[in-house]
Parts: sequence; C-alpha cells; structure tokens
Amino acid sequence: MKFDYYAELVSLSACPTDLKSPTYLISGCGCTTWSTRGDDEKNEARQCYRKYAKQFSTLQLPEELKLDVDLSSLPDSMWIGFQIGFELQGPWYSKDDKPFHVLDNPVRKDRVFGVPYMSAASWKGLLRWACRMQSGLIKRLEDHNGKMDGKKDERWIVYLFGNEKIEKKEFQQGAVAFYPTWFKKIDFEVINPHSRARRAGTQPIYYEVVPAKTKGLLNLLYAPLPGAAKRDKVDPSKGLCNLLDATETLLTSYGISAKRTVSWGTAKIESWEAFSKGRTSIKKSSLSDFKDAVQSWMTSEVMAHE
Repeated sequence: MKFDYYAELVSLSACPTDLKSPTYLISGCGCTTWSTRGDDEKNEARQCYRKYAKQFSTLQLPEELKLDVDLSSLPDSMWIGFQIGFELQGPWYSKDDKPFHVLDNPVRKDRVFGVPYMSAASWKGLLRWACRMQSGLIKRLEDHNGKMDGKKDERWIVYLFGNEKIEKKEFQQGAVAFYPTWFKKIDFEVINPHSRARRAGTQPIYYEVVPAKTKGLLNLLYAPLPGAAKRDKVDPSKGLCNLLDATETLLTSYGISAKRTVSWGTAKIESWEAFSKGRTSIKKSSLSDFKDAVQSWMTSEVMAHE
C-alpha cells in the first residue's frame, strides 16, 4: 500500500480507468501524469479523459453546502436581486488557468468540486463592456482614431460598476455585485486547422466546453450605498434599465464565451426574475414587462423615503 498519492501516479503502468469522482476533472490526475510519458501515451490519455468526462451527465455543487447565492431573502428594501435564466445556443468556453492538464484547452472549473463555471469577475468585465457599447463606444473610437483620449465612462456606468482598478482619484465601489454561473455539463469540440496548400486538416485541436442547450443563471445584486445616486447625479432606475438592456444584448448577440466570432457563447434568455425585501418576486419572460415592474418598485421606494 502506498501513502503518497503522487508516488502512486508515477508508478502507474497504464492510463487509469477507474476515475469515479468529478474532482478528477480539475487536473486530469492520472491521465495527465500518463500523458507525459510519450506521444502514444499522450493520445491514449486524452482519449481516456474525454471518454471519462462524458460519463458525468450532471455536474453540480454539493447542495448541503449551500454555495449558490440566495436572492430571495435580502436584508434591505433598497436592494434588488436579479436572476436571469438562459440556455446556451452554442458551446461555452473559458480557458482554465491550471498549468498542468492532460488537455491543451481545458474549460475553467472550480478547483475543489470540478464543476465548470463562469466567474463573477468575467461577468463584471463583459457587462461593463456591453454597457460601454450601449453608450456609444464604437462611435467614440471611430471619432478618435481608435483611442479613448482620456474619455471616462458615463456616470451611470461608474455608479453601477465602480471605477477601474487603475483609478487613483475619486475611487468608488459599484452598486452592483456579481456572482459566478455554474454549469452542469461538459463536452468536447474539435477545431481542425486546414493547410492552405493541401486544403486538408493538419492537427485537430480539442476544446473542453460546456455544450449548447445547457442552462445557466446570471445572478446580480443591486445594493447601493445610501446617498450614492444623489452624489453621482444619476437616475438609478434608468441605470438599471440600461444594464438590463446591455445584459440582453450581451447574451443574445455578443456571446459570453471565448471564440465569440464563431458564435460560441450566445444564449437564449428564458426568464427575468427580481427579488426585494417585503415584496412578491417578479418573474417575466419579456424584458420590457420586466423593466416596467422593476421601475414601479424603485419609484415606490423613492416615494417612501421622501
């Protein structure tokens, strides 16, 4: 019996086939170790890993740990929780940062449970960019030869997202908090570059992805500091509506995945839901109806504080 796990991996005489836990998806473990022994072993290990990964029909966080955010019990009536349900229309991919893996292009996974996910920071960056696009970023770049020329974000964008990290003066936190999205499936896509001379495939490149038709939830929390909207001279209701419009455009048109130019990561929005303390939750399939309901919430809240 060996008590050193890595010594056990080194002593393998074949690629392991008894991998039963999704946690092995994090680094590939035995498959990764076996793949370092030569080209034949590398191909064998990758085939073994792909076969093994597809055996898990559902990947999920342990329910008893309650790691998913719960927006239905917020502590303050000024806070609003948003939950947008969507279904991927194309594969989703974000490269994992693990330095040692059997695959060249593993999808990003939680380092403890092996569940693929899109991080909160990724959502914040993409949604900030989508809001900038909505506020006229393309025209601004065209008018200034592709440069920002010190142009700052619109006030409502800074109010919702806060300043960039490089900001040294008047730094402020955004009014919206972001949460990761967890996915339950893994599959594989192949990109086969072709030689222009021979017009034939050269070397297939495998990508570990979250497949199309997989459902996901985008969770956002609007939790403004008291007096922040007045200080920043913004209309919170209008800012949130702009954010929701940008969210729809990001999911349905731009996509949320790497390789968006080949339509990876586009999604169909299935539901819009909002939560607030002391109110019955709102759930709509239409964005326009959803925005009207949220605006009525915010109007009544402002009037109650006047």
